[in-house]
Amino acid sequence: MVKKEVDRRDKLIYYLCIIGFFAIFSTTISKNPVLSLYTQALGGKEIVIGLIAAFSPLAGILFSFPVGILSDRFGRKKFLVLAGAVFLTAPLLYIFVSSPYWLIPIRFFHGMATAILNPVISAIIVSSYQKNKGAKLGVYSSSTLIGRTLAPLLGGFLISYFALYASGLWNYKIVYLAAFIFAIPVFILSWIYKEKKFRKKTLRIKDFYLDLIYILKNKKILSTSLIQMVTYFAFGAFETYLPIYLSLKGVPAFEIGAIFSIQILSIAFSQPIFGKIADKIDKRKQIVFGILVLSIALSLVTSFSTSFELTIIGIVFGLGLSFSIVATSTYTAEIAKKDKLGASLGGLSSIMDVGHTTGPLITGIIISAFSFFWGFFASLVLSVVVILLFILWNFQIKKRNMLRAI
Repeated sequence: MVKKEVDRRDKLIYYLCIIGFFAIFSTTISKNPVLSLYTQALGGKEIVIGLIAAFSPLAGILFSFPVGILSDRFGRKKFLVLAGAVFLTAPLLYIFVSSPYWLIPIRFFHGMATAILNPVISAIIVSSYQKNKGAKLGVYSSSTLIGRTLAPLLGGFLISYFALYASGLWNYKIVYLAAFIFAIPVFILSWIYKEKKFRKKTLRIKDFYLDLIYILKNKKILSTSLIQMVTYFAFGAFETYLPIYLSLKGVPAFEIGAIFSIQILSIAFSQPIFGKIADKIDKRKQIVFGILVLSIALSLVTSFSTSFELTIIGIVFGLGLSFSIVATSTYTAEIAKKDKLGASLGGLSSIMDVGHTTGPLITGIIISAFSFFWGFFASLVLSVVVILLFILWNFQIKKRNMLRAI
């Protein structure tokens, strides 16, 4: 009986990794690099492109937290299937648009898929693996990052290849057909997923309020969520403005692409290792060290100009991000009440998307007003503030001692 349970759990992580790979591959190929090009081809200006880009993470901000609450009460499978249905249907909607403004609600709808998927799968993993949840979260995250890395390569190839043979906008629409095809396994595997018996609980409207208050009053969970927010604030700034900085320095486009591919691969390959580390060491120290490394790396970007130097900076940034985020979910799972697990992970995901959305916006304003240095340095300042708050609320250090240390 015990052996069967072990075998089931061993297969479960691979099952979830397949879902995650195809899901993120499908949603990434729908965005990068096709979305901006398709919007321009439809007549959309820069401001429309910015609006479209903002509406996908907005869905994460709005839906991840309530989905986490609902999955705590009604089970994970229903929401896994719902996410699979959105992944499957959303790519087809892009094909029929005639105005770039229609892409705004479509991106919001498509963003709902990952907003639902992320907290639900995280909850499945941390509740299924007690002793090695960090390692399993790392393996799952790596599978999604591989999908995120490969999707733009196929998307770019399809656009270029069919531009030679397809008329009108079909070289872009072919990409969305590919996204639909890659979403089919997500829907099928979500549908046939077998959930352990889940004791349904009644849901009251005030439960949303009570769970929100639980997260806001739980200083450990709230500060961990803020760490996640700042991490993705920095990541949003990095992925948005490093290409512009490199271009101004005369770095060719193919080298810029290579720098980002190497950085993503550094995250993908390191996460299972760092996940195992998170299962063995103090996760609080791992979280602090990781975010400090990535924010310092980002602040040093303008100190270098060659492709080799900036590749090293990209790798250090990626390793710092990987080291931190693989520990945030496992630490949250440890400190959250069992019946608040989905809500806590959903809140973590929602607050993360706040950082991912505001990072490019605020960094862009600072860069426009001052310089790239101050734009990137802002992430370090914000990180230090949140790290101090995290230490204060998680290491039981008295305020007086904290002020002396500062």
